[in-house]
Amino acid sequence: MNQHASKFERFSRRSAPVAGAIALLAAIAFQPVAAQSSSGGNAGSAAGSGMSGGTGGTGGAMSSGSGAASTASDSKLNRADSGMLRDIAQANIAEIETGKVALEKSQSDKVKKFAQMMIDDHTKALGEVQTLAQSKGVKLPDSPDMKHKAVMVEFKALKGDTFDKQYMKQAGVGDHKNTLELLKKTQSNAKDADVKALANKMIPVVEAHLKHAQSGGAM
Repeated sequence: MNQHASKFERFSRRSAPVAGAIALLAAIAFQPVAAQSSSGGNAGSAAGSGMSGGTGGTGGAMSSGSGAASTASDSKLNRADSGMLRDIAQANIAEIETGKVALEKSQSDKVKKFAQMMIDDHTKALGEVQTLAQSKGVKLPDSPDMKHKAVMVEFKALKGDTFDKQYMKQAGVGDHKNTLELLKKTQSNAKDADVKALANKMIPVVEAHLKHAQSGGAM
């Protein structure tokens, strides 16, 4: 037993340095791999963070730019004044276009004379509205609204006295009442002095048209 123990102790003493050397080599070999892995992970995390931050920054900038673009407006008028200016333009366009239909359809010289006056006066008025709108940065309609497009379809289906009476009732009286109301509202409520002045200038002309239509003078 003592002999065997002595041999085991001599073997242990001889193998201990070898085992220690193996362990040391393993530790040295493992350390760079672990460090590389840790460094790679940190770098990846940092890169990911940088990309995320960059994307967020870009998104923020784009969002900010988009918001600025969407809220920016070239108009020098508030929304109410811009709306009234567009409505005035629309009223003039309607009178011009229905007047053209009357020139084509009517057999009455008086109705044709009235229609020509509507075309002339409202073309002049529309030009003034367009000039003001351009200076204020307001985009105007360039064709009749859906209501008046439907009215013109109705007019084109009528003939003779029926057409003349309907034209004078609709375009002569009805539309001029509405336009006069719009102009008076604009004169009272518009914040912009130029818009007020334009409405004030147009009121007497529209009143004269309405009076002419109501009196039957065009008939």
